[in-house]
Amino acid sequence: MATMKDIAERAGVSTATVSRVLNHDETLSVGKETKDRIFAAAKELNYTKTKKKKSREKILLLQWYTQEEELDDLYYQGIRLGAEERAEAEGYDVVRVFHDVTFDIEKDVIGIVAIGKFGERQVQRLMDFGKPLCFIDSDQFKWKQDCVIVDFASAMEQVIAEMDRGEHTKIGFLEGKELTNDKEMLVRDLRSELFLAELRKRGWYRDKYHRVGSFSTSSGYEMMNQLLSDNPEQLPTFLFAENDAIAIGALRALQEADIAVPDQISVVGFNDSKVAKYVYPPLSTIRVDTREMGNTGVSLLLDRIAYPRKISKKISLSTEWIKRASTK
Repeated sequence: MATMKDIAERAGVSTATVSRVLNHDETLSVGKETKDRIFAAAKELNYTKTKKKKSREKILLLQWYTQEEELDDLYYQGIRLGAEERAEAEGYDVVRVFHDVTFDIEKDVIGIVAIGKFGERQVQRLMDFGKPLCFIDSDQFKWKQDCVIVDFASAMEQVIAEMDRGEHTKIGFLEGKELTNDKEMLVRDLRSELFLAELRKRGWYRDKYHRVGSFSTSSGYEMMNQLLSDNPEQLPTFLFAENDAIAIGALRALQEADIAVPDQISVVGFNDSKVAKYVYPPLSTIRVDTREMGNTGVSLLLDRIAYPRKISKKISLSTEWIKRASTK
C-alpha cells in the first residue's frame, strides 16, 4: 500500500507538502504544476487516503460501591453490566468512576449515569458539571433529574400475598439499613416502610421478631441468631429478609439451629441474586431485573441528550415473585 512518503519521493517534494495538498489545504502556497504532479503520483501509486478513526464519545458511570464492595453485592454488579451493555450497543465508551475517587469530567463525556445512593451534596456536585444526568436505584426526582427505580409497592404486595396464602400471623422481619455513600443521610427504604405499615395495620407487628442490621450475609446470620436466642420457645412462622444476602445468612443460622425451612418457618428474600436458587433450600424471593435497570438508565440518558427537555422522567420497573422451596 502506497504511503505519502512514496508519493513525496515520486513527486520530488516533502511529505508535509503531500499531506497538505491531498487534504486540500488552501493556505498552502505551491504552484498548480506541483499540485498536479502530486495528484498524478498518488494516482499512479494507487494511493488510498486512510480515514482517521473518530474517537468515540463517552458515558461516565459513577458507582457508589467500590469494586470490592460490588463483589459482595451482585445487585449493583447487574445494574452496572446492564448499563455497560447498552452504552456499548449504542456506540459509546464507558468511563467507570467510584464514589471514593475524586474525578473531573473529560471533554468527550456526554452524560453521567449514577448508580446507587447519593447524598444531597453529591447530587448537587453532579448537577454542577452541567452534563445530562440519570440516577439508577435512587429517586432524585425532587431535583428534576431522570431516574430509574424499582416498583417497591407492588413488590411488597407480592410478599404480603405469600404471607396471606400461608395464613401466617407470626411474622419475622430482618431489615437492612444503609447510609448514602457520603455517610450523611440514612437511605429511605420503601420496602421496610410498606411492610412494617402493613404489619401494624393488621396488629401483627412484634418488636421481638424485628431485627435491624446491614445488607450483608454476615448481618443476616447475626440477626437471625439474635432472634433465635431471644425467642427460644416461640418463633415466627414467616420471615421476610430485605435482600437475598440477609436471607442467605438467616438460612445458615436456621440450619445450624436445626430449624426446618419451610416446615417450621418460611423464608423470603428480595432481588433474586444469582446464588438464590443454589442455596439450601432454594430461596423464594422477589426478582428485580437489575440488567434492565442499567439498560433503561442509559436509554433514558441518551433520550435526554437526543431530545433536550426541561421536564424529567422517572421510570419504575416491575418485579416478579419467584417461588422456591424456602416457602410452603
